[in-house]
Parts: sequence; structure tokens; C-alpha cells
Amino acid sequence: MRALLVAAPLLGHLFPLVPLADALRTAGHEVRLASAGPAATDAGVAVDDLLPGFRYQPVARRVALRHPLLARAEHAGTAGTRAAVVRLAEINRRLRQPLADLVASFAPQIVVYEPSAPIAATVAAEHALPAVLHEISLREGRPIAAAILARLGTMAGTDPIGTFTVAPASLVGERPGWPMRYVPYAAAGELPGWLREPPPDRPRILVTRPTATGRRPDRLMAATLAAGARLDAEIVLVRPDRRLMTRPLPDNARWVEWVPLPSALRTAAALVHHGGAGTMLTALALGVPQLVAAGPGDRRYDAKLLADRGAGLAVDTTDELTPDALDRLLTDPALATAAAEVRAEIAALPAPTTLVDRLTTLTT
Repeated sequence: MRALLVAAPLLGHLFPLVPLADALRTAGHEVRLASAGPAATDAGVAVDDLLPGFRYQPVARRVALRHPLLARAEHAGTAGTRAAVVRLAEINRRLRQPLADLVASFAPQIVVYEPSAPIAATVAAEHALPAVLHEISLREGRPIAAAILARLGTMAGTDPIGTFTVAPASLVGERPGWPMRYVPYAAAGELPGWLREPPPDRPRILVTRPTATGRRPDRLMAATLAAGARLDAEIVLVRPDRRLMTRPLPDNARWVEWVPLPSALRTAAALVHHGGAGTMLTALALGVPQLVAAGPGDRRYDAKLLADRGAGLAVDTTDELTPDALDRLLTDPALATAAAEVRAEIAALPAPTTLVDRLTTLTT
């Protein structure tokens, strides 16, 4: 079987598709991944680059200038998916022709796509191919994909034949589709020696920032350093904002360039981040308590689900990231228990390797 897996041009959208691609290859099938931008060049796997030289931030800025009220609502975390749909519709419009060219040359027998790249379903329908939706976040994928296609005016014949769901039911409730275990993935890389083992005398807190960063300074890392300066813990900044590094770090803090998050989290007691779905699902899959600063896009939605489940803490602003909040993140047994429960819940879901036959039956 020849399978084409398609993601929007963001690393956090491509990474969740890689475990299924690996499972298909292990089973002897021919697989191509397709995306653009850093998702095509920096993913650590072979990816067809549909838009060479593509950059996401200029598209985001143009959309924000054309829709200032929507941009303001998104920054406040109150826009839902509306702003993302406008951006992604523009990107999907640009993806359509190069994706059609790839389908014509590769001749896949099935297309798998994530909710932010639904133009793949349109192209699949034009070639009479089955298309399967692969959710990658806590949001239900079909409404997002449908909203993008509706904006493009290409709804006809684009309903997926099935949907892989990865969000734990204890966070989002039961969801229609084929449940699949979320398997954390990050591009290959080596951890520095000191990050391969937990500190011998105190817990470690990892602090990350989004893979798609804007021009604003990163306040979360600065707030974590300020709140944790006297905490008996090691604070590790992952890929910090260079503006933050112009002043000395507290004695209990250190930093590291990009590292594979799943590997780094295995020696961490807690994680502080912006609420991106991939980061959150990775920590949940590994049972690591999290503190999330609610922010633009889905991040406020994700943060609320996490806090409601009890597997982490959510703060509305970085001003609420206090020493007490960090101390609770490390010491509250209820957080650790809930995180372990969700880890077990995810581990009990079918692995991608067990779902390959479900795809092959769709091509016969």
C-alpha cells in the first residue's frame, strides 16, 4: 500500500503523524510525509516540501493586519479556532496545487491528514482516494477541518472515511472515531550528559516555549525564573529567548538549546509551558505534572482541560506564576496521581502499529 500523510507547515502538526508513518513503514508499506516550512526541513524525517521557502509568521502577520479584532480576541484566548481557520485557509489554498502534483506523481492508495491540512481531503476526493483524518490535539478535528474547507468553498466530498482520535477521554469526553495512543515524537537529537539523569539532590523543572514563536519577548520563562529563584529545584530553560539571556540566570537555573522533549521529560519532575497541544499530550503520555500559562489560540482551552482533570495547573497570566504555584507543582500528590492516571489511560489505547490493518482494509 502507498500512503500519503499530510500536515500543515508547523512542526507541532507534523510530529504527531510520524509514529503512524513509522508503523506503516514497519509493516512494509510505502509512505510519504508532506508539509512545508520547518515541518518539511527540520522534522528529522524525510518530508516532501510542498512550499519551499515557506514561512508561517508572515502569513500570520498579514491575517492579523486584515482582521485586527479577531487577532485581538485570539491573543486574549477568546477567539476559539476562528483566527486559526482564517490563517490555515490561506495556507491550504497555497498547498492545493503542489499537493495535487504530489498525488499525481506518487499515486497513493490512501491519504491521511491532520485537521489543519484538510485540502488533502479535497485532493483525495478529486482522485477518488479514501481519506482519513488524524487528530493531533485536544480539539475535535472534524469541525476545524470543515471550517477551513468552508472558507475555501471546497466542502463537497471531503468527509473523511474515518478519524483517528488521540485525546484522552478523561480530558475531553468520549469522542467518535478510532482511538489511537498518542506516541510522543521529536526530531532525533542527543541530550547533554547532565540532562540524561535526574539531579541527585533536587527535582528538575523543564520550561519550554512554542515551536512557532512570534516577535514578542517570552514572558513565561522570565516569570518562571523569578518565581523559582529560591526554590529548591533545578530549572532548565529549553531553547530560551535570546533577550532573556542578556542577564545572569539564578544559581538554580541553566539552559539548553533544542533537545528532544520526550527524552528530556523522562528526567524531569515537572514541566512549565504555553499550553501547546503537542507539548501537553507528550507530558500527559509520560505522566509529568504540568503548569500551563493560558495564551492565544487553543492554549486557554487546553489549559482549562488540563486543570479540570487535575493533572496540572493553569494560570491566566504570568503574574499568577508564583513561588507557591511552582512549589505546588512539585509537591502536590494529587497532581502526580492524576498525571499518572492519564499516562495509564493513554498507554491503554491501541498503538499505531495495531491500527495499520484498519487503513489497508480501506484500500481494497
